[in-house]
Amino acid sequence: MTELVEFLAEQAADSDVAWSLGTFGAIAEFTRDADEAATLDRDDEMISVVTLRGALRIEAHPALRPIASESLTKESWSHRVALCLPHETCAMSRRTVLAEIGPDRAALRAQDRDATLFDIGLGALQVDVCVRSDDPAVIAKLRDCAGKSVFAPDSGAMGVILAANLHRIFVSRVGRVEVFRPIPPPDGKSPSGPHTHVLPRLLAHGRTHAATEPLPDGWIPCAHLYPPNPIRDKFGRSRMFQPAHHAAFQTLLTRFGDPQLLALKQWVIEAVAAGQEPFAAASPNNRFGRTTVRVALRQMQASDRSSDALAAWLSAYDHAEPQEVEDPAQH
Repeated sequence: MTELVEFLAEQAADSDVAWSLGTFGAIAEFTRDADEAATLDRDDEMISVVTLRGALRIEAHPALRPIASESLTKESWSHRVALCLPHETCAMSRRTVLAEIGPDRAALRAQDRDATLFDIGLGALQVDVCVRSDDPAVIAKLRDCAGKSVFAPDSGAMGVILAANLHRIFVSRVGRVEVFRPIPPPDGKSPSGPHTHVLPRLLAHGRTHAATEPLPDGWIPCAHLYPPNPIRDKFGRSRMFQPAHHAAFQTLLTRFGDPQLLALKQWVIEAVAAGQEPFAAASPNNRFGRTTVRVALRQMQASDRSSDALAAWLSAYDHAEPQEVEDPAQH
């Protein structure tokens, strides 16, 4: 447990690391700027970060398992460490209607602990998606909407939430993310810093995570952290390849990644370096194996390890999978 808290504290101390907590279709993201005032705290079981725009707490649950992985984007790759719990341990309330919870005694700021928390009732397995208010008029309006789905035609809950710009609170068995910033308009751009997404179309799939994320059966991601990407900053903007960021995540991948995928990746790197033909061995027969090959090749290309062999491998293997879709929450 101590080693896990040390790892989480190290990541929390780095302002370039982004975090998320939620499910497929409903997610809260927490980031902070390098020069942004922040209060960091930790003890033997948790870490927390609080800014004027939002807050994060991650708890070292006894069953918590970090799982590092890489996925493809349209032109490069993304990576993350999922903070997972077993399926039988991760479940939250799974409410499907708006429900009043009461004072938010677990709020990260003392000033918010008397405010009233409402679960908006998305029915997700591993997260309760909530809003919070200390305004008696807003609380009364939400109470009038309680007991109905927030998406029901006769529910005015979403209108109340949007008009009042309520705090959004996403809670899982491994912690919470709180977002204090105003909610952007439906046609507005997601702001930098802490923000949330609730996408009914994706929620309807009932997935706990994106199909592109290679997680073992029975393990559910209850939060994610996203160390700096070598070729994209935390806002998704392209940049020159950063060898130090690449090496740092490869260390995490070795520590927390799938051993079989790691072995496949190393084999590809060595085969390309040795000038082997692309089809010297059978192509992986599963999606995550093929993704691993493509990510390895793209990383070699980005790190300026160009060669005739690499060009041949890219031509042979780097083709889009059927219905390949990037997870909107990936960094």
